[in-house]
Order: sequence, then C-alpha cells, then structure tokens
Amino acid sequence: MEIRPFCGWRYRGSAEGDVSALIAPPYDVLTGDDKAALLAGNPQNIVAVDLPHVPPKEVGPESAYRQAADTLNRWKAEGVMIRDEKPCLYAYQQTFHWAGQTYHRRAMLCGVRATELGKDVIPHEHTFDGPKADRLKLSEHTGMQLSPVFGFYRDPAGHATDALWSAAQGVPTLHGWLKDVEEKLWAVSDPAVISAVASALRETPVYIADGHHRYTTAMNFARRLRESGRIDANHEANFVLFALVEHTDPGLLILPTHRIVHGLKKTFTVHRLADAAKEFSWRRCSVEDFDARDTSGWLRKYGPGAMAMLGADPAEVWIARLKDPATMVAAAPEQNDAWRALDVAILHKLVIDRDIERWRTQELFIEYTPDAGNVLAACRSGRAQLGVCLQSTPLEAVETIADAGAAMPHKSTYFYPKLATGMVLKPLDL
Repeated sequence: MEIRPFCGWRYRGSAEGDVSALIAPPYDVLTGDDKAALLAGNPQNIVAVDLPHVPPKEVGPESAYRQAADTLNRWKAEGVMIRDEKPCLYAYQQTFHWAGQTYHRRAMLCGVRATELGKDVIPHEHTFDGPKADRLKLSEHTGMQLSPVFGFYRDPAGHATDALWSAAQGVPTLHGWLKDVEEKLWAVSDPAVISAVASALRETPVYIADGHHRYTTAMNFARRLRESGRIDANHEANFVLFALVEHTDPGLLILPTHRIVHGLKKTFTVHRLADAAKEFSWRRCSVEDFDARDTSGWLRKYGPGAMAMLGADPAEVWIARLKDPATMVAAAPEQNDAWRALDVAILHKLVIDRDIERWRTQELFIEYTPDAGNVLAACRSGRAQLGVCLQSTPLEAVETIADAGAAMPHKSTYFYPKLATGMVLKPLDL
C-alpha cells in the first residue's frame, strides 16, 4: 500500500488537550438518542457533523448535509478546530480492559491510496448502496474524511511500527476518554520517520477490519473526481483516512457477535431444535455454568465451532457442535474451507436457514449484540425464544477468506473497541 501523511484538522481541546466531550463512536453504531446525548454533553461534539442524518442507512435531505458543512466551517473559523501546518502521521493509542486484562492497541492514522479492492486494499464484507450514498453526500459537502477506516496489516520485522512509535514520545498532542476507553494521539511530522514508515509498508497490503462503506465511498468519489478532471492522480483526495494496526498487536481483539432470534412459533424450544438438528452433537448445561462475561473463552473448551443455544426457559442452555465438516461442504460448495469452518456460517446455513424453518413466522427477525448478557436477559424475560452465543472469529480466518476474494457472513466480526471519531480529520483539499 502507498501511505501519505496529511495536515490534519483537529480539535483545539482544553488547555491540557482533553477532547473527551468532543469525540464520538463511529456514526454507524449510533442512534438518534446517542447523538442527542453526545450533543447535550457538548454541542461541538463531532457527531454534529459526522451524523447529519439518522439512521445513516440511506441518503438524507440535502439540508442535513449543508448544515453539517456549515457547522464544520464555523468551527474552523472560530478556532474550535485547528489545522496542523506540517504533514503528519498520527500515532493513536487506545487503552481498554476486556475479560480481566488491560490492552493498549496502537494504530497509525494516515492516508492510504484508494485502489480497486483486492490487491493493496482487501475487503471481507459486502457493501450496500444506501450507506454509501449517505457518506458520499457528506464528503461532497464537507470536503473532509471524518471517520477513519479500520485496517490491519503485517509488519513481521516491525520496521514501520518501531519507527512511528519511537517518535511518539512524551505528552500526547490530544487525549480523552470515550466511555471506558482512553484515547491518545501524537502528531509525528519528522520527514525521516515518515519516509521510513512509508518505505516499510510499500509492498504490504491492508485488510479492512471495519469501514467498508467509508472506503468504497472514498474510492468511488476519488475516481469520479479524476474522471471529471477536477483532480490528478497525486491529489490528496486519492488518499483515504485509515487507522492501521499491525496484526500481532495484542489489542487487535475480535469479539463474537451473538444472535437473538425473535418471531418463532410458541411451540419452539431448544430441546426440540436439538431433536431436529441431527448433524450436531448437543450437550445441556445449567444457566449457572454459562459465562456471559467471556462467552468465547468459555465455549472454547467445547471445541472449535461450539456455540451456546439459549431458550426461553432460563435453565435451557445447550452446547451445539457440528459433527462432520462434510456437512458444510454439501451446504456451501461454493465457499472455501475457512468460510465453512466459521461457527457463524454453520449457524446460518444449517440452523437459521434450515432447521428452524418449521417454527418460522412472518415476524421472524434477528437482533445482533456483542454482549452475551443481553442474550441471556432476552431469553430469561421471554422476550426472545432463541439466543445463540458464538466464539470469536480468528483474525487468520478473516485474512484467509479475504485473500480468497470471498465475503464473511453478515455480522461475523466485531473489532473491539471501536475507533473514536474526531481525534483528527483528513481534508480532501478540493
């Protein structure tokens, strides 16, 4: 991949560089209530610009994007946001806790040349037209890339990582807290460091972890600008704001995304599902044995692909595991072995798309959550008839499936924690 530093726009923040009240989670995980709460905390929170239309699943009214641009331009004029004078790479660290451990995830915020998907930039998800139309409108009006694409890469010798973080010393340029995650940012403008990092990554592809719609929008927008003659191939708009994380970073955590299934017939029970789904081995557990804090770690002892099925009876917790991998070869012959081994693929192909058919109603829908406690609560209360808790998708499986040009099943990965929006913005300089 080809990376490039940029002169970022960032909040001035408090005298100590605290931006806690100004940053936000990515736009696509926020609701209207979330937006209102962030703006109640501080009306200059980045969500006022990054989420002009709720929900951002399709393009909104033109006035919403104009207002977002007007707000951003006002903040620039009033000095709420300032621009770095020199091109920088930005060292970005998130400190967080998970399952009793403390992690420090280190990323680099930079521009990555927008290329067609599959060589230098490798996806693992499909995209949808509605969200891309929303992000395109926002880019057109603001002339800014507001929220970074999350990517990971391989740097076995550590040349890029070491060069950047040896220069990111001392008091951070900006810092803050976003919920329970500590956020720190250092601006690195040393040309020698930038050259060393860029050289180390020249032949290295980046895998998109999160932000497929943002990347595809930026790529298409740059192509359109080139074809219209507004920019040349070296223009800033050809480079997409990324947060790059080395794939061995201990903080590169993938959490499972669990399922809560609604709209099954009243006759459904997990016990009856176990009788119907003969391709699985089944083991019943008590609810007291179920570990909702670290479900993935708890399930691992039952073997690869083991998943927990929870029923409306609070004591109804079953461990299901596919007996014979050949079952998935027959069910998904067009997919590769890594895809067919995913517990989420097994769940949807064999259980949701087939074995629960006899209990399906027109009201059936699936709710997704990374919190196994939500699954247990939904089943205990009777709000849902079936909850399924899964193991984490291995990072190696994401790479293997992406390298094969395939797409992961829907909601297969939840990279935790989400990146903060508002630490630094990348201008398109149009």
